[in-house]
Amino acid sequence: MSGPMLRREFLLAAGGAAISGPNLGHALRAPQESKAGQSKAQARLFVGCCALSYLKYFNAGSMTMESFIRKAVELEVHGVDVTTYWLKSTEPDYLTSLRHLAFKNGMGFSGIAIRTELCQAGGAIRAEELRRIQQWVDAAEVLGASHVRVFGGNVPGGATEKQGIDWIVETVKPACEYAGKRGITLGMEDHGGITGRASTLLEIVRRVDSPYFGVNLDISNFEAKTDDEMYADIEACVPHATHAHIRDVFGATKRPIDLDRVWRLFTQGGYKGYMSAEYEAEEDAMTGVPKLLDKIKVLCRKYSSA
Repeated sequence: MSGPMLRREFLLAAGGAAISGPNLGHALRAPQESKAGQSKAQARLFVGCCALSYLKYFNAGSMTMESFIRKAVELEVHGVDVTTYWLKSTEPDYLTSLRHLAFKNGMGFSGIAIRTELCQAGGAIRAEELRRIQQWVDAAEVLGASHVRVFGGNVPGGATEKQGIDWIVETVKPACEYAGKRGITLGMEDHGGITGRASTLLEIVRRVDSPYFGVNLDISNFEAKTDDEMYADIEACVPHATHAHIRDVFGATKRPIDLDRVWRLFTQGGYKGYMSAEYEAEEDAMTGVPKLLDKIKVLCRKYSSA
């Protein structure tokens, strides 16, 4: 068998494996029958950590992606979310070295996180955003990560939300076609702007209509007026969640998040995937991240079948 043919068959097989892994979430899995006879998928919740949690150390140059992976081993998490801002390079040799380091340390990749601004009026700008996503999908494939986090962005002045949704869908559909052929899923985060509330984010998901697209669900980011509305938005997005970012306070109000309540929502929704600590509190990350992870570990043991 020729080299190119062997590679194509390997990638097809790898894509199938990626679909069955935790990165895609539960959306494509057949539900199991509960004891009461009702259809209910069983949750599988994995402990993860986002590189962004160590933002100060990355920015200061005292932490590298290599040392972050080793730190994650020390913290006993199942997978790391690679915030790509601090990658030394996107060259295959470098990404392959990170993949090998993670493998030798028994560390998985829950995904990679990139910056995008998909709500763009100009067609040429949207084409450039699509090209960037495709490049990062290629990088994720080399790294061995099956999930890429993207942002929707802000509605430009003078435009309507409907136009913004149309522009995002126009870009994300071909991006998902490209990613899906590689077994990679795109997750759009609720990150302010057009994705500040679940209703708009879910309309984008509905319009894109791809098994390789869903919500990178940050439980702290919704722009709601009350805590109950925050939890309602989380609950609405859980069935479409491809990855989760976990903090213990809401971003805008700084009010504490009832993490037990959140875990119940993920469990009831049958979520299968990573619950990744994204620490941004005032306490130094070296002591604050382990404390947040301790909460996540306790809840994952309590609620998960993994």
